Amino acid sequence: MKKLVVLISGNGSNLQSILDACASGRINGSVAAVFSNKATAFGLTRARDAGVPAHALAASDFPDREAFDRQLMAAIDACAPDLVVLAGYMRILSSAFVAHYQDRLLNIHPSLLPKYPGLHTHRQALANGDAEHGTSVHFVTDELDGGPVILQARVPIFPGDDEEAITARVQHQEHAIYPLVIGWFVEGRLAMREGKAWLDNQPLPPQGYAND
Repeated sequence: MKKLVVLISGNGSNLQSILDACASGRINGSVAAVFSNKATAFGLTRARDAGVPAHALAASDFPDREAFDRQLMAAIDACAPDLVVLAGYMRILSSAFVAHYQDRLLNIHPSLLPKYPGLHTHRQALANGDAEHGTSVHFVTDELDGGPVILQARVPIFPGDDEEAITARVQHQEHAIYPLVIGWFVEGRLAMREGKAWLDNQPLPPQGYAND
């Protein structure tokens, strides 16, 4: 059975969807540990409630980002994971971290990449009058939210929507597609090769599997 390590910074709703998928067998794997850069993150409670070791590292305890990431890498490597999953992890990763977990590091981002990398994606979609928004699961590279997209889910934006309404709509889709993609990786169907995401030995298009 494949082992996952999940990194979080907050509420951990995507973590919960992953834990539930492992428990139900939709992901043929287990979460070996959860790490957070915030000791108050509710996701740590979710992990402990599921019997998963949960740890927090404070950036203030380290002289710089590289030192923080070195400690985090050592802690992750002690779990010998097959896949490292970013689930609302709000720290920018060092190049050394990304290189260390190359081809086995996933992230979910709340926009239809390459649109709106970075923060406040729902706010930007509203401000620009977009008719649709969404979320993307992608492999992580050195480019912020720029790695190859694996799967996207689209949601409509209705007149009168605010950020809270869009957040709820997007998260509902995230909780469905992130465990699905993790399942593909665990089953050996998904890989990153030649800078592209491959599913069932076929390269995926720029917007991933759900490109329509």
